[in-house]
Amino acid sequence: MYRVAIIGDRESVLSFKAVGFDVADTTDSAEVLSAFNDFVSKNYAIIFVTEQVAQLIETEIESYKDRPYPAVIVIPNNRGSSGMGMDAIKKSVERAVGADILFKEEN
Repeated sequence: MYRVAIIGDRESVLSFKAVGFDVADTTDSAEVLSAFNDFVSKNYAIIFVTEQVAQLIETEIESYKDRPYPAVIVIPNNRGSSGMGMDAIKKSVERAVGADILFKEEN
């Protein structure tokens, strides 16, 4: 069975525990990196990371963008989105399809 985890600030990630996610509630850069590496080493299928925390480990997240596992998904925290997650999705779609089909503006 595949496992799912989330890393972020306590207020944003605690509710995910109720639905079975493994949770790392931290915003300390060393702890974030440690939690991320721990989840990767334990073969988690999906690791959600809040935008605030993702900024601390961008290099590590980037190294998994072309790998099937783990899927690292950047999501907004409970205070809203900075746009980082949507930018990551846009880049992934452009890489896969070869064009911006999601956010292309109509003339």
